[in-house]
Amino acid sequence: MEIDFVVTWVDMDDPKWKAEFFKFSGKIDNSVNALSEARFRDYGFLKYWFRGVDTFVPWVRKIHFVTSGQKPNWLNNKHPKLNMVSHSDYIPKQYLPVFNSNLIEIYMHKIPGLSEQFVYFNDDFFIINKLAPTRFFEKGLPKDIAAFRMNTGVSQFEKMLKNNIRLINQHFDKKEVFKRDGWKWFDPSYGSRGRLNHLLKYYNKFVTLRTPHNAQPFLKQTFEAVWEQFGEELEGMSKHRFRSDDDYTPELFRTWQICSSNFLPYNTYQDTKMFPLMIKSKKAIQAVREQSYSLVCLNDNIHIRNYQQTMESISAAFETILPEKSSFEV
Repeated sequence: MEIDFVVTWVDMDDPKWKAEFFKFSGKIDNSVNALSEARFRDYGFLKYWFRGVDTFVPWVRKIHFVTSGQKPNWLNNKHPKLNMVSHSDYIPKQYLPVFNSNLIEIYMHKIPGLSEQFVYFNDDFFIINKLAPTRFFEKGLPKDIAAFRMNTGVSQFEKMLKNNIRLINQHFDKKEVFKRDGWKWFDPSYGSRGRLNHLLKYYNKFVTLRTPHNAQPFLKQTFEAVWEQFGEELEGMSKHRFRSDDDYTPELFRTWQICSSNFLPYNTYQDTKMFPLMIKSKKAIQAVREQSYSLVCLNDNIHIRNYQQTMESISAAFETILPEKSSFEV
């Protein structure tokens, strides 16, 4: 299998990026989710992302490193596996510059040279243990968990997830999907996380699926199919330079992929974990140091207590498991 990785990154201290950001936003505003410093800041952990790839997943075909045209000064951009991708390489120019991660993500299939099978990473998703290609794909299909979750629609993210599911219900008949793929929706590996599937078995509509906040396998054809069906809606969203309650998210493509039967059941929670650093920084540090999972998400928040000390402790934990420079470092 030829599997690529896509990872997005931003350096908010870059003068050019900062000038464009302030031109369109006016300021960093930590009271607004779309303008929060935590959405853009970087503490130097990106090198550990590359070290994790080099050490634990040497089988990856290509890494597509997506920025607004930025490059860390330590990165070896001549590496044969590295494709430096600027937003202008694949996002229509009328929507640039963009500070909305959802918009950056919905055009991913247009990245030049991207393989049919790829895994999408935010820059806060880290590989900390060995992974085989079959962790993400098997028989040409992404491995994923098809399980429902509660969605109150209160937060901006939950509102966007509701936008996704409205489109899904316009195209898919839940009864038909369950009749065709019942074994995938009731796979015993889901355990208690599949409970709502059983409770909502006879409900006519899809509700929001669980959204493991971690590395996500995709087929490029999934994006092409969604764009063919909902291009007008996605083009309308493309005008949102910053995150909006009216956005769609990559979960739209993931849910389409699942409802199209283009996946194999896998409980992704068994080897991945998201740690909101505001409340679980000590557990995150321990998990990295002990390599308790294969993949972890270290989720930033503007309200992290003792921020400097927390970040230094995370860095020290990474150094215990990934102390050597990767081939991606000069």
